[in-house]
Amino acid sequence: MKQGWHIGVVIPARNEEEHIAQVLESLPKVVDLAVVVDDGSTDATYHRAMNASSTCEVVVLKSPGEGVGGAIDRGHQHLLKTLPQPFASVVMAGDGQMNPDDLQSLVTPLVLGEADHVKGNRSLHPEGYNLMPKARQRASKILGWLTTLASGLSVTDPQCGYTATSSKVLNEWNWSTSWKAYGYPNYWLIHLSKNGWRVTEVPVESIYRNEVSGIKSGSFFASVGWMMTREHHRRNISWLMPPFILPHTVFALLAYVLGWSAMLPMITNDLEVVLVERGVPSALLVLLFWSIAHVFDRQATRTRRELRSNAKT
Repeated sequence: MKQGWHIGVVIPARNEEEHIAQVLESLPKVVDLAVVVDDGSTDATYHRAMNASSTCEVVVLKSPGEGVGGAIDRGHQHLLKTLPQPFASVVMAGDGQMNPDDLQSLVTPLVLGEADHVKGNRSLHPEGYNLMPKARQRASKILGWLTTLASGLSVTDPQCGYTATSSKVLNEWNWSTSWKAYGYPNYWLIHLSKNGWRVTEVPVESIYRNEVSGIKSGSFFASVGWMMTREHHRRNISWLMPPFILPHTVFALLAYVLGWSAMLPMITNDLEVVLVERGVPSALLVLLFWSIAHVFDRQATRTRRELRSNAKT
């Protein structure tokens, strides 16, 4: 417990027999309950977790291999059933790549009432970030740019899954539509933004050894990219409807339409015709209109967050 808040930790684990005991044994004393979700492991992960020693209570749940996002959701929901509120739900990987010493800095903004969801950012921690493989750094930058566009939030390290979430958020979360696979941090950021929750970042260290990622980059980018595109449009459309009709979203929609008009040869508008006649390339018009749309979208995101905060007071 920390300043009246109970602390729970959700640990998704699949074939992590080498690391899961060490993860549990290194949890700080402020943790009240750790929920290990064994997501379809074929090794001794379950038994190692059951027999590990820890300063907190440990529960091990079996999951049929539904994906890392589904495993995390299962852990969050178990905490909702068992921990007194308010509580913070911290997500830690079962592979030992997250430093337990960073846990208290993750939950502090929740306890102080400064945020509803706190995200670890490895790029703010140079010692750990410099150890990250260069290919992952490049992928993280690309995904950060895409997640910023999709969520309306400024995101530089979207795939860091070391997070702390307030029980207030979990009480309202739509578990039936929650993303179950890789890409869950991106999905969460989009929907946290959609619902006006306050999101902040803190530096965290990531510990790298010789692990080989099981993610296939091609299918990952295709799947997660499509998910972010879809959820981005759903977020914006929801802000065009009561009770939150945000004018900035209307302007963003108009700018997006102008961008599509400049991109598709079968569609034109008077503004496009005038600018093209003055020598502005169509590709530049697309970039211009969509950049304007993003500016309005960022303002809409801030407005939605302010509306939620004002509703609390």
